Order: sequence, then structure tokens, then C-alpha cells
Amino acid sequence: MSNVADKTRPQPDFAAQREQMVERAIRARGVRQKLVLDAMRAVKREDFLPENLREFAYEDSPLPIEGDQTISQPYIVAFMVEALNLEGGERVLEIGAGSGYAAAVLSKIAGEVYTVERIGQLAEKAAARLADLGYSNVHVLHGDGTKGWPEHMPYDAIVVAAGGPKVPDALKLQLKIGGRLVIPVGTDPTVQELVRITRVSEQDFMREDLADVRFVPLIGEEGWEAESRRARKPKKPERTLPELIAESSEPFAALEEAPLDRLLGRIGEARVVLIGEATHGTSEFYRMRERVTRALIERKGFRFVAIEGDWPDAARVDHYVRHMDYPPSEWTAFARFPTWMWRNAETRAFVDWMRAFNAKRKPEQRAAFHGLDLYSLYDSIRAVLKYLDEVDPKTARAARERYGCLTPWQSDPATYGHAALTGQYHSCESAVTDVLTDLMKRRTAYAEHDGERFLDAVQNAKLVTEAERYYRIMYYGSRASWNLRDSHMFETLKTLLDFYGPHSKAVVWAHNSHVGDASATEMASRGEHNLGQLCRRAYGKDCYIIGFGTHDGQVAAASDWEGPMEVKDIVPSLSSSYERMCHDSGVSKFMLPLRGAPDSLKAALREPRLQRAIGVIYRPQSERASHYFQAVLPDQFDEYVWFDRTSPVQPFATHELEGMPDTYPFGL
Repeated sequence: MSNVADKTRPQPDFAAQREQMVERAIRARGVRQKLVLDAMRAVKREDFLPENLREFAYEDSPLPIEGDQTISQPYIVAFMVEALNLEGGERVLEIGAGSGYAAAVLSKIAGEVYTVERIGQLAEKAAARLADLGYSNVHVLHGDGTKGWPEHMPYDAIVVAAGGPKVPDALKLQLKIGGRLVIPVGTDPTVQELVRITRVSEQDFMREDLADVRFVPLIGEEGWEAESRRARKPKKPERTLPELIAESSEPFAALEEAPLDRLLGRIGEARVVLIGEATHGTSEFYRMRERVTRALIERKGFRFVAIEGDWPDAARVDHYVRHMDYPPSEWTAFARFPTWMWRNAETRAFVDWMRAFNAKRKPEQRAAFHGLDLYSLYDSIRAVLKYLDEVDPKTARAARERYGCLTPWQSDPATYGHAALTGQYHSCESAVTDVLTDLMKRRTAYAEHDGERFLDAVQNAKLVTEAERYYRIMYYGSRASWNLRDSHMFETLKTLLDFYGPHSKAVVWAHNSHVGDASATEMASRGEHNLGQLCRRAYGKDCYIIGFGTHDGQVAAASDWEGPMEVKDIVPSLSSSYERMCHDSGVSKFMLPLRGAPDSLKAALREPRLQRAIGVIYRPQSERASHYFQAVLPDQFDEYVWFDRTSPVQPFATHELEGMPDTYPFGL
């Protein structure tokens, strides 16, 4: 019966999915070489996957294969092949055959492809699969890939699908003069920089950094030795880590019963409290964060909340919660993807509480609500122009002309970045910077109109300047754009603290990956910093960082960027992760003080472990590769809040907003 059912089940339209993947996940992200795009269209990725994973063949994500290895995500395959600058007919060496998928893609362009695989099981299967599928110009060798395949040298191009501590000399010497070698390199086996090595003479090589990547380790004589990767078994402690967590934690039966008095005592006189979230769509994280924030505002006089959200959208909320006399805005707050991140019942409850709280206070004593992020390029342009139209029409005309440089890219600013990078369009950097310069030159005259509104205009002008740069550099790789974004958020926070005065205090809401000190995570090995690290450096003990975690449950997230929100099941945490240690403690909800924790707990927690991060995209099928990174928990956070099982945030429906005044920030 099962065989009949299988035969009658509708089969996926892999051809349509493959075309869609090439257009959306590869071409739209900057890979434009026709030979590469045609090769990606020609190779059926489903042929290189285990049967149970074929339905995910055209997800743009790595997927597990035999031997605890992965098949690389399609975009990375295309990106690396394009980096080889092939013109057709070349002799190419690949290190790390894996399933054979990348070799098949290369074979559609190159004349001959030689691929070396360290794991015998994979080499045998890849060779058989490629032969069965008719890839007669691909040759497979079982061996140490760090030594290359010298019998067929020299090669026009070499590509390595595993990350090594350095570029193997053997591979460099097997290149032709003018040949290119693309390889991930890094001092940490789990994270690397993708580099391109070009042989310019017998002895000389040129290096270019291409992107931040994550590959399995390159094992071999000139790579990571297998022996060094075997974790040494730690001496068995008198008590296990889960037992230590249970002993040191502060349990609570319900969220509303969490012992905030002790938490507030630990926070003390901190000026900046950063409160994270392990996902962008978990109700318990939002509600606990809001409960802590209410206490900080009511009992410790915190002056404002600053969120991982766009400045102009948060300004709409700020006008509402502080009862400011502003006309209705012509746009809806937080209406762009991912709308559920802020347009949900949990955030709305806090916004309405802030408005009620502020109603009883003088204007100068009211708690404010601000955004730190830089994605709102065009809403910020509109806000600057509207302000200048009112206070200085002449300067407004000049600003409108300068900002016009960005007009062609209004619907998709990322496209502007690619055009500017490739020289297809001139950079708008000087034009947008001139607007900010003019504003700052006239700060004394403008601020007389209204200090709050001048702050808003200047912050929007800064945002446009930073966003223009962000979209230009995002194609260089994640490190530069990540650092720019978090630096912008930090500088915005500093500006707000300066504006509200030397005794002002701030609560920051952002993802764990932004608030947890990056120097205690694998981000540091990639050269990345974040908001939490910058705050700790600036404010020391006056900065208190709270992280969150969960074992399983459900979360609101999308499968792809700009995709619809879905309620997804969270895969139970991995056995080697901090989350599993918390789950194994047997305590379902707790707060775990880390600053000043017992030495035994700190020592046990300081062994680097995996930690999960779910953003607006969640792909359970590639859980390990997509959503885990290494961290040292007690150096990352000062406090850790645990909910063993969690539920999704509740986006509110349109009908819930009917009848609200035009000034309500979550308008229709």
C-alpha cells in the first residue's frame, strides 16, 4: 500500500524550483556571470541529496549528507565558481567532492574537473553518482585534499570546499601562472574568510578577501589534523553542569511571578541595560523583556527604550506614547518585512502601557521610545525633507536634489549597492553626506525651533548616510556590513544618552546576537563586533546584559526573506549546546545570574559551547549550519533567562485596529 501511495503522490516541480532558486537566491544576490547561472540551472541538485531531503533541494541552505558532511548552499557554490573567473574549457581541481554537486556544476563550464575527497564513503558514492548521471569529464580521487592531485597539474583554477588554517603550499604550487585558487581560511575551524589566491609568477601570489563564510574543517597534512579536532574529555566534575545550573538558578512557576526584585538589585545603578531575545518571534521573550523594562522605568527611572527597529517607525510610537502634538504620519509604523517582529500583541501591550504611564507625568519626565537601526533609507529621507521644508525651504530644495541620486533605487536599495560596486552607477556617498553636513552647520539656528525635532532630523540624516554606505558594502561580505550596522546602533544610543543628559538611563531591546558581547563568541574570529561589546567597552560595569534561551516549542518566522510569516516548530536543542544544558537542569523557567556567579558554575560554563540564534528566518532542515554558533555564556551575558518551551508572538489582525485614531502608530 505504501508503494502505491508513493507513486500517486504529486512530485515536486524541481525544474521550476531550480529556476526560482537561480533567480532569487543567486542572481538577485549579485552572481551575474552567465556561464555560472547556466551551470546552476543545468545541474539537478536533488540528484545529489539523500531521498529524505530532496524536497529541500532548492532551499538556499546547506544540507546534511553522509559522513557528517554537508552539501554547500547553492549561493555559495555559485559565488565560489564565479570567483574562479572561468571562461570555459579549463582544467579545474576541486578539494572536497562531498556529494559531487559542485563538481557537476564546474563540469558544465570547465573542460576537465578533478576532485579529491578525504572520506572514502563519499568519494566512492560521488564517483558512482557522477558516472551514472553522465558527467564524464569529472574524475574523483580518494585522498588527502591538502596535497592536491599533482599528476594532473598545472590547473587553471582550484576551489576548496573546506576551511583550513592556512592556504596549503601544495595547492598554490599546482596552479598555472595566472591561475586562481579560492579557499576558506581562518584560525578557527568553524569560521573562515573566503580568499582568492592568484599566481602571478613562479614565486609570487596575490591574495584577495572575498567574504565571511562557514565551512567544515579542511583535514589533512596541510590542514587541521584530525587528532587536534578530537575534544579532550574534561575531567568529570563532582556535579554536572545541568546540576550546577539548577542549583544556582532562580526558578519561577509563571512569567508574572519571576523574582524581579533580585534582578533589579543585580542591575544596581547600571546606566545601560541590554535585553536580548534568542528569536525574533517568541512571545515569552517579548513579555519577559517588557516586564523587566516596566520595572526599570517605574522603579529605577530609566529614560527611554531603544529597539532594534528603524528610527522613523519608532518615532511614530514615540509621538504616541509621549502624547506629542504631531499630525498623523503618512506611513504605517513597522509595515515592512518582517512586520510581525514589532506589529504584534506583545509589543502593542507595552506601547499602550507606556502611553498610560506617561499620561500622569510632565512632558520632560515621560519615557521615550526610539529606534536604533538603519534600514529605513527612504522613510528617513522623507522625514529630513519634511523637517527642512518647514524650517529652511531653501536648504530643503538642495537636499531634495542631492537625495534624488538614490531615487532610482527606492524599491530595492540593495540593488543600488550592487550597481555602485560594479561601476554601473555612480556612488551617492558625497550627495547624502552633504545634506548631513548642512544640517550640522545650521544646528544652532535649527535647534531653536524645537530640540526634539532637530534631533529627529539629524538622526534621520545620519541614518541615510550610514544606510547608503551599508548597501554599498553589503556585497563585500557580512563582516563589513554587520560592523557598520552595529556601530550605527551604538552611535545612535550614545547620541540619545547625550541628548537626555548625563543622568539618563537606557533600556535596549535587540537580538542576543546584537546585545551579547561578541568578543565572547565566534563572531570575534571573523573580525565582527556588536552593540553589546561596544557598550561594555564604553560603560563597563554600568552596562548590564540579559540574554534569553529556549529548548523547543514554536516560533513566528519566515522560510525566506520577504516570505510570509509561519508558525514553525522549534527543533529540540542540540546535545552539545548551552540550551541542552539548561533543558537537562530540569527547571522549566529560571533566571541565572552570571555576573558574580559561583566559581564552580562559571568554570563549567566557560567551556565554549554551541548556542542557538533564530532570526526572522528559520530553517529547521539546516538547524546546525544555519542557527548555531560557538560562545562562552558567562562572558557574553550578565544574566540568562530560560524558558524551556516557548510559543510564537501574536501578530494583530487588521480588524483589531478599526476605529483607532489616525495618530495611532500601528495604523491600518
